[in-house]
Amino acid sequence: MDNEFTIRKMVREDIEEVYHIECQSFSAPWTKESLYYELEQNLFAKYLVIELDGKVVGYCGLWVIMDDAQITNIAVHPEYRGRKIGEALLRFTIQLSREMNAKRLSLEVRVSNHIAQSLYKKVGFSPGGIRKRYYTDNQEDALVMWVNLI
Repeated sequence: MDNEFTIRKMVREDIEEVYHIECQSFSAPWTKESLYYELEQNLFAKYLVIELDGKVVGYCGLWVIMDDAQITNIAVHPEYRGRKIGEALLRFTIQLSREMNAKRLSLEVRVSNHIAQSLYKKVGFSPGGIRKRYYTDNQEDALVMWVNLI
């Protein structure tokens, strides 16, 4: 990446930008209300943003419950994809999960999303199973991917 990026904890003021990225990235985006709830009410949730030149260009949601961590959502603004921003955010999230004493980290990804699957494999995730008809917009299956953190 040519420019400097920063990964930090998401704050309330980031939700508009995060929601914009969410809507551009997913056919069934989370609502703003869901993002506010996750950020301010869910004690298990940790949300991160990645900034490039002072602009939020991606985010990641993480739940850590006991020794299990799960990425709930992760996205990079379409104009900034292909610049290793998602990879940097994933690697940071993996390290944060380790620091929070999680033993494993999981996520779900559409079976048709081969680009995301390749990225997840690159940072250490392996396929672990299928959740049938997981996505509500088109009933597509989800591939569950895991990485052991110990």
